[in-house]
Amino acid sequence: MRVVFFGTPQFAVPSLEALIAHPDFTVVAVVTQPDKRRGRGNQLSPSPVKAVAVQHEIPVIQPRSIKKSAADLAQLRDYEADVFVVVAYGQILSQEILDMPHHGCVNGHGSLLPQYRGAAPIQWCLYNGETATGMTTMLMDIGMDTGAMLLKSDYAIGLFDTAHDLAVALSQQAAQLIVETLPQLVAGRLTPVPQVDADATYASLIQKPDYELDWSKRAIDLHNQVRGFYPNCVTQFRNQGLKVIATVPLVSALLEQLPAEYVDVMAQLSVSPDVPPGAVATIVKKHGVVMQTGEGLLLLKQVQPAGKKAQSGWDFANGMRVEPGERLGPT
Repeated sequence: MRVVFFGTPQFAVPSLEALIAHPDFTVVAVVTQPDKRRGRGNQLSPSPVKAVAVQHEIPVIQPRSIKKSAADLAQLRDYEADVFVVVAYGQILSQEILDMPHHGCVNGHGSLLPQYRGAAPIQWCLYNGETATGMTTMLMDIGMDTGAMLLKSDYAIGLFDTAHDLAVALSQQAAQLIVETLPQLVAGRLTPVPQVDADATYASLIQKPDYELDWSKRAIDLHNQVRGFYPNCVTQFRNQGLKVIATVPLVSALLEQLPAEYVDVMAQLSVSPDVPPGAVATIVKKHGVVMQTGEGLLLLKQVQPAGKKAQSGWDFANGMRVEPGERLGPT
């Protein structure tokens, strides 16, 4: 089976590697985003997908706009692919491109469609406190993740799974699901299932304001925000930025999901009911700062003060001599 693979970030790499390794597929070309300047030296760096393609001597196409490059469109058509496989490519494909392969374009999407269509399904499902997600393969159409579904695989989300953790797990699921989907699709053993638009939700691009922590929210909601937008959530401490990288919601309703050490912490806590949201409720030895939220307490497990490296909540409390009653957030 002749395959053209479209993908860009690390999330897409396991799918490309699975197709390369499988004896029934020949990856005839890879389409990925243009190289970007990264690092202190501002050097041009290839996408993770391109790096794998180059390693395996697979031709690479890197259009700035896949829909507008006549030369690239002609080249894609010349490959006479049986199928295009798309995993986190980063550009919208035109109807002209969707019509090129003999068996259509198969997309691996990081949610259980029609839930969380769009650019950031992993991040928003964590933000919303979902306990399950998964991968869906679908036949692409001109809409945003609206195509008929082919196969699905489920994944149970843990209380401390971050967007990074979930991306790693789902990228492996994507690779397995795509390898399962393609032969069945070509053999006519799959019946595409239309999505019910009324059941759809949308996972929009993440904006800078989404990273700001609002301490009037519940502890569990703040925890979900921190792990969903990992590692970029921020607040303010002593008029400087403070990145909050990992948290523990010290909430009685979550006792069964908490490691024993945090159950012990909760048993020893003694916090005044008068502490307002956004204030340091207490400092727990060897653990660090415990914040009062709009509902419940939140332990800051790992933070990164402005201009410093990431550190444990206990090191932060000691190094900055944090005092109970101090406020985090806008002054």
